[in-house]
Amino acid sequence: MRHVLKVFGLGLALLPMGCGNAGPERVAARPAAAVTAPAPQASAEQRSGFDRWAQGFRGRAVAKGISAGVVDRALDAAYYDPDVIRLDRRQAEFARPIWEYLDSAVSDTRRANGAKAMSEHGGKLRQIEARYGVPAEVVAAIWGMETSYGINRGKKGVIPSLATLAYDGRRGAFFEEQLVAALKILQSGDTDPANMKGSWAGAMGHTQFMPTSYLAYAVDFTGDGRRDIWSDDPTDALASAANYLARMGWKTGQPWAVEVTVPAGFREAGKATKKQPSQWQAQGVKAVRGGRIPDHGPASILMPAGANGPALMIFDNFRVISRYNNADSYVMGVGLLSDHLAGRGGLVKAWPRSDRALTESERKEIQRRLTDLGFYSGEIDGITGSGTMEAVRAWQTAQGLTPDGYVNEALLKRMR
Repeated sequence: MRHVLKVFGLGLALLPMGCGNAGPERVAARPAAAVTAPAPQASAEQRSGFDRWAQGFRGRAVAKGISAGVVDRALDAAYYDPDVIRLDRRQAEFARPIWEYLDSAVSDTRRANGAKAMSEHGGKLRQIEARYGVPAEVVAAIWGMETSYGINRGKKGVIPSLATLAYDGRRGAFFEEQLVAALKILQSGDTDPANMKGSWAGAMGHTQFMPTSYLAYAVDFTGDGRRDIWSDDPTDALASAANYLARMGWKTGQPWAVEVTVPAGFREAGKATKKQPSQWQAQGVKAVRGGRIPDHGPASILMPAGANGPALMIFDNFRVISRYNNADSYVMGVGLLSDHLAGRGGLVKAWPRSDRALTESERKEIQRRLTDLGFYSGEIDGITGSGTMEAVRAWQTAQGLTPDGYVNEALLKRMR
């Protein structure tokens, strides 16, 4: 998410829907007698440190064009929220296999709710498609992935969350920039502090825009004089998402991907290698559903679960969706959900579901071994992003193996 939310560059590090990128999952109300865990409380030291930071921030915000009144009203309502820091630090020990992520992303419920949403908002979605060239089903799929069609928009105050993250310092400069942008939104009158709700990371509205992206890409599609992505009416938010994708280079008429089969001994998987579909087909790559794949533009072959899983011929529109969220898993979720919403069906080839997810320590071990062998120079973080996968492909090529970049238990055993 640089995405509308580009806080995280996660490659294939799989996030549950509604975590980090979108708002937290909305949960059903509990009975009055139910016991809930108390929210973390700020210490006296944290509160005093936050107050000192706020005094310094006030001057910086005013210097950037925010009126003193807007800054003061916002900071009066801001506070240090330890729960935001807890969520920011959260790291899963296990990565979900991509098929488990996609089972959720393209679940029967999400597809059914998407069909209902498209029926209810089809007229507006078609108008948005006509203006921006982004298919209605793609916009609807992003809406579904980000907030479950507006159900889970996030309930945290954006100003307190961003102020907490800006003060905290780990990514302070980024979040202070977002906080200034949020104050500009308030100053413009598009919304007010009480209505400016979102995720713990400050992502807002039906399609979860960060404040800087809101300022750059949000649109007033309804013509009421406000770019209102927070309203129960999702029109401005959906149009803003379409505008963002269009500005990132969406190519009308080009698919995001086509499922294919590859010939035995195929050695050219990965985003680095691009050819026209006709060139791939001359090498024996075939569309799973038959027929010729038109030359929509340069394409790569992606094998997200290795040689034993589905293969995809991915186009520039795959990259465009990735500007919304850089995880390949997310892009596939949007793409496959949009295919279902358009009646095109899902993948034909089954996933290798017998493969287990590696632990974080095992993924770090692979990165360390690749580093020791001279194939990897990135951070040893246990996140299987594009850098790790490219390093795996290089190692596989050197070993005479199919360079699919797939990180699994078999790979680790072979490296040992």
